Amino acid sequence: MANSAEYPNLQRRRLLQAIGAASMAAGVPEVLAATASPRGGAGWPAWEILAGSSLSNDGRMIDRSASDLRTTSEGQSYALFFALVCNDQAQFDRILGWTVDNLAGGDMSKRLPAWLWGRDDEGRWRVLDDNPASDSDLWLAYTLIEAGRLWRRPALLEIAKGMLAQVCEREIVDLPGLGPMLLPGAQGFVEEDYWRLNPSYLPMPLLRRFATVDPRSPWPAIARNTLRMLQDTAPKGFAPDWTAWRPSGFFTDPVKGAMGSYDAIRVYLWAGMTDPRDPVFKPTLAALHGPLARLRAQATMGERVDTRLGSETGIGPYGFTAAVLPYLQSQGESVLAAKLRTTLPDVARLRADPPAYYSHNLLLFGSGWFDRRYRFRADGQLRPSWA
Repeated sequence: MANSAEYPNLQRRRLLQAIGAASMAAGVPEVLAATASPRGGAGWPAWEILAGSSLSNDGRMIDRSASDLRTTSEGQSYALFFALVCNDQAQFDRILGWTVDNLAGGDMSKRLPAWLWGRDDEGRWRVLDDNPASDSDLWLAYTLIEAGRLWRRPALLEIAKGMLAQVCEREIVDLPGLGPMLLPGAQGFVEEDYWRLNPSYLPMPLLRRFATVDPRSPWPAIARNTLRMLQDTAPKGFAPDWTAWRPSGFFTDPVKGAMGSYDAIRVYLWAGMTDPRDPVFKPTLAALHGPLARLRAQATMGERVDTRLGSETGIGPYGFTAAVLPYLQSQGESVLAAKLRTTLPDVARLRADPPAYYSHNLLLFGSGWFDRRYRFRADGQLRPSWA
């Protein structure tokens, strides 16, 4: 695998040609990079700043907060989603092309992307760990489904269907006593007598959308089991980063313990962005009542919380604040949410500070939703402001 600044564009050109040919065959005019719609990103400075500092010309999202300048499938999936929210097809195609070429061996419909790519000890740029990460797989598949619908590019939907078939085969297991559930990855999360799970890997809008694409799939059951997981693992109303299951029920993850922090913050984000008409909306927020009481009292989000005791330590970075904006807004705390919105870094600060990969992505998700740049319908469909 070559350095991203040097790798050939042949596979990407073939990918885009194939997408275009398939769409034309279906009778739908295909819009490729050369004829992309006006750049929607021009109206979203926070995304422009992250893309300008961390997105390479050929579509690689670089985590500059990491010393090895790595790229993860998570970063690629988030970038692809934000390009769609901005209605930027040229940028979308670059990100997709790099992901397919470098993480999925040239065909993401047949091979789930590796989670980690970077420079090895000998200075070569390549896949460093080919285990897929299921949260990224879901976001990539979802974004392809919605891009195919919104931009009338049916070939993108076919790629997504291929991904979801692989997820069902490699990353979903039937847990005794619970039913189907998504593992965090294809390998490494099944122990002798228990299974490790990550609650933040299961955004409800994505599960709803997958269920409409394939009604015979396990996604409706996974949605029900996700609600049970949140209810059973948050005794004080705070979600853990990780949990585990054995036939007797959920229990504290033996590896990560009962801590809720940088993973769990996304659980509140996804819960807040879920459409209020979704039947799990209210019970999910009721299960996750801990941050609401904390924010009402102190207007800050702790960096770490012991989910068994409800005790918090530290103050979360600005990404944590952005992540709870939808959570607050969806529970009627509009004044508090608006107040917290004013504490987030402005454009000048975002430009001046070193790139903060994770906080900046949380900022884009949380503030982007709060500012109505996008919404999710009850069936999971994306509603970007440009549409």
